[in-house]
Amino acid sequence: MNEQSLAALLHQVRTGTLEIHQALNQLRRWPVEVLESARIDHHRLLRTGLPEAVFGETKTIAQLTEILAAMLRTPSVVLATRVTPEKAESVLASLPELTYHQAARILTGNDQHIPADSGCGTVIIVTAGTSDLPVAEEARITLQWFGHEVATIYDAGVAGIHRILAHSALLQQGRVIIVVAGMEGALPSVVAGLTGAPVIGVPTSIGYGVGAGGYSALLGMLNSCSPGLAVVNIDNGFGAACMAAAINRKI
Repeated sequence: MNEQSLAALLHQVRTGTLEIHQALNQLRRWPVEVLESARIDHHRLLRTGLPEAVFGETKTIAQLTEILAAMLRTPSVVLATRVTPEKAESVLASLPELTYHQAARILTGNDQHIPADSGCGTVIIVTAGTSDLPVAEEARITLQWFGHEVATIYDAGVAGIHRILAHSALLQQGRVIIVVAGMEGALPSVVAGLTGAPVIGVPTSIGYGVGAGGYSALLGMLNSCSPGLAVVNIDNGFGAACMAAAINRKI
């Protein structure tokens, strides 16, 4: 439940178009709905500005199906991250109203409840290479379902520095910029030196040998000399999207 839906509910009670017992029925599962496998925080959007989301990687098909079915009954967007294609196929068989975004490994639903005009500006997502796309797409889908405008610059890493420099004008238009990179993780430092917008670096587990599953990129970003750059965990496109949404959110 968000501020708009709660305000609409209270208005209906005040004007007499909704009985008190009917309003109570709608609020009965709010703020927490207790299921067999989870306790859904329906109050999160109203409390923090970000809706409840489901981490699907370690959940069973039965758990995901139960949780997402309950979330579909609420006036809020549904978002489940890190869902494999095989797991998504089984969930969709029970909940066909959901949509699976394979590149992002995300299940979404209730798109009619995507907030309109949530952000102050555009969030730009940049990737160093095509291999970084799954993490970038996780961020993009998350931001879009949170109601933020997104633009992308994909495959513009430092091995061909002219590729990112060609988008200097677009980078100046970003309210927040998310930069996703593996290998040595140099691209966020470059982007942070080209714009005054906050830059969120996302190291990815892409690289050879001593890349060590993204630790080289993580350490490179943490040791950046470019001001205005913050860093989230390895492969955490969702976390970067949440941070960008918090910065870009209209108050």
